[in-house]
Amino acid sequence: MFPNQNVLGGAPFNVARHLKAFGQNPVLISRLGHDRLRDEVLELMSQQGMETLGIQCSNRYPTGRVLVHIKDGVHQFEIPPLQAYDFIHPAMVRMAALSVHPSMVYFGTLAQRHEISRRALKTLLRSTEATNFLDINLRNPWYDAKTVRQSLHYADILKLNDDELNLLSELLALSASRPHDRVRELMEQFDIERTIITCGAEGSWQVDRDGKRVDSKSNVSIANLADTVGAGDGFAAVYILGYLLRWPTVMSLDRANAFAAAICGIRGAIPDHVDFYEPFTQEWYA
Repeated sequence: MFPNQNVLGGAPFNVARHLKAFGQNPVLISRLGHDRLRDEVLELMSQQGMETLGIQCSNRYPTGRVLVHIKDGVHQFEIPPLQAYDFIHPAMVRMAALSVHPSMVYFGTLAQRHEISRRALKTLLRSTEATNFLDINLRNPWYDAKTVRQSLHYADILKLNDDELNLLSELLALSASRPHDRVRELMEQFDIERTIITCGAEGSWQVDRDGKRVDSKSNVSIANLADTVGAGDGFAAVYILGYLLRWPTVMSLDRANAFAAAICGIRGAIPDHVDFYEPFTQEWYA
């Protein structure tokens, strides 16, 4: 919820929306309230052909909201407690997972702030043999060392930005001083296959289990910056797409950088029209 308008979003929703537009069949698992916002979410998902199999509804708690405050040009996020997504039912999640047989599970840390949804995530991960993609998304005050450690143990692929790498270094008392060495230490400690670090306008880089590093320098300029909300989610979606389609690593990073930059040119995390995706699909699937 911006000061002047409301836009649909949330990292898992954003990633699912992008992947659907790029020809995949994501199943979003979440819980919505019995309210107007729920109707808006379900209507948009229906319009875009998104699967609603994993959507649960709550009569007690509201559909999740994030209040976006803009101070000195910087976006600050206020995330209220006790939202419907804090109470995702584990048994319903297991049923969804068993019917879908996913090849990848994308998850973050915010949905683990309450015990019930934390248990639902554990149930999901135990019900599949999918590759687990952790987008760490550290939002104060909704994470702690225990949740972060458990999430890292689940992860096969880890994505975080350079600020989050610094936070993890402090939280987990990593001993290395250089970013590359910190990532290697983190991956060895939690048996992670690959880690992607995003650096905003500077681009991104990846380290694999063997310590091989691949860099992607962003060469995309943003002519009309609207905001940076959802840029990381756009990056994650395209990286996942590249992983599923077996693109070379540098191609996945380059294309993820370009798409994230394009997201910065619109208000909010997802475009209003499917036409937004056409230049990318025409280039990538040519």
